[in-house]
Amino acid sequence: MGSVLGFPGIDPQDAAIGARLKRWREQRGLSVEELAARLDLSPENERLAEAGRAHLTSLHIEAATRALHLPLWALQSDRPAY
Repeated sequence: MGSVLGFPGIDPQDAAIGARLKRWREQRGLSVEELAARLDLSPENERLAEAGRAHLTSLHIEAATRALHLPLWALQSDRPAY
C-alpha cells in the first residue's frame, strides 16, 4: 500500500477484518482490554487492528474466533463459507 504524507496506507483486507472484529467484540459485550488480553496483544494494538492499521496473524484470528465463539469464516467474510 502507498502512503500519504508519510502515513502508512491501510490494507483493505486488514480494514475489513478489523471492522468485523470490532463489530463482533461489541456484540459479545467485551471491552478492547478483555479481547486484547485473550489475543495476547496490547490494548493499543487491538485498537489498531480494529482500525485496520495493524495486521493480525492467523494465530490472532484463530484466538479471536475462539474468544468470540465464532466460526473461522466470520472474520474473513460476512457470509458463511461452506
